[in-house]
Amino acid sequence: MNRSFPSKVSAYINIHLSSLQFSLRTDIINYSDILLIYLKDTEVNIDNVLVMTGDFNIRDSLWDTLFPHYSSISNDLLIIADSFNLTLSSSTNPCPTRYSDTKGVSNSVIDLMFFQYGSDKTDYHSIHSEWCLILDHAPLTISIPIMDEVINTSRLSIQQNSEQEVAFVEEVTSIFKNLDTSSISNKSHLENMVNHLNMLINQAWDRHAKQSRTTKDSRKS
Repeated sequence: MNRSFPSKVSAYINIHLSSLQFSLRTDIINYSDILLIYLKDTEVNIDNVLVMTGDFNIRDSLWDTLFPHYSSISNDLLIIADSFNLTLSSSTNPCPTRYSDTKGVSNSVIDLMFFQYGSDKTDYHSIHSEWCLILDHAPLTISIPIMDEVINTSRLSIQQNSEQEVAFVEEVTSIFKNLDTSSISNKSHLENMVNHLNMLINQAWDRHAKQSRTTKDSRKS
């Protein structure tokens, strides 16, 4: 659909995530009331996130417990969401998302969020009716978790031109000199020999290497 008038939906990103790569996928959904937002993992340990949100203007008992009816249009919406591998998000605090100031017209839940199917990180959203101010729609928010990244602060290493390096090279040289390859007659024997050689070299490394602290510059290498 071609957007012929300004968007009625806005998305705000926490300033702590402003350096990450967000994109508004208008090439897939280009409609004034709906946003399809994609966050790509670029610099930090964070899962890629795809969110579809907006004012869908559909009342249905599936997401509004105070509305007793079912809408056939909801099926079409869920089918479209499923085609993007998205599933309907549940609210942590169920309440209306649109507040009517017209007499006889009740408040409703028509602002929704859809997340990637099966995600255990962003299954829920929150409705903030206290943030409405002069608006008739309540903002919705989600928390995008950034997982702790374990960085080893030390590692085994052998200093160049050290006594440990000389001893390690001598031991590996001896391993190759004493290597008996006469029993290798097929692929299985060769694999066993390679695995045994790998084990001997690793044992030699462990004997001669020492723990050294990992610096910021050394982690780049």
